[in-house]
Amino acid sequence: MKSRTLLSSRYGTIKSSKIRLTFGAFMNLTVTVLIDQSTDAVKGLLAEYHHGKSREDAIQKALEKINLKLPSGAKVVDFEVGTYTTPVTRRTYAVGIVLYNAPPQVKSLEDYTIKERRKLLSDVLRKFNYNPRVLNISEVARTFGVSRDSIYYDIEQILKEKRTTP
Repeated sequence: MKSRTLLSSRYGTIKSSKIRLTFGAFMNLTVTVLIDQSTDAVKGLLAEYHHGKSREDAIQKALEKINLKLPSGAKVVDFEVGTYTTPVTRRTYAVGIVLYNAPPQVKSLEDYTIKERRKLLSDVLRKFNYNPRVLNISEVARTFGVSRDSIYYDIEQILKEKRTTP
C-alpha cells in the first residue's frame, strides 16, 4: 500500500527499476525505481502470490492473478518471480512482482479539482509569460464548468504565488 501511495504521488514515468526478491526465514523485497519527470503516467507495483501443485503451476497462477490486475494499456517496466517451498508442508509458493507504467486516466476538464485547474492555468500562463490577456476568460470558465469569477480568482492566486516565489 505504501508503494502505491509513493508512486502515484510522484509526477513522471518509471524509466528503469531493479527488483530484488530473496527468500530465507522471511521473504525480503527491495525495489529501486528511477522516475523520468518529462512525461506522466500512472505508475504501479503489483505483488501477487499463489501456491500450486508444482513450481510451474504456482508461477502460472501467480502471473495470471497479476495479468488480471494490470490496467489497460500498461507497459511492464520490470518484473521478478520467485518461488519457495515450505519445509513442513512442502507446499510450493510463487511470488510475482511487476512494475508498470499505464496511460494516465483522461478526465473531463469539468471534473478537475481547484488545484488541478490552477496547475493547468499556471502552465498555460507560464507559456505566455504570465499575461492573462491571452486567455478568453469566458471560454475558459465554460470549459471548466465554473464561473468567470472563479477563473479570475484562480489567475489572481497564480500571479500572487508567482510574485512570492523566487
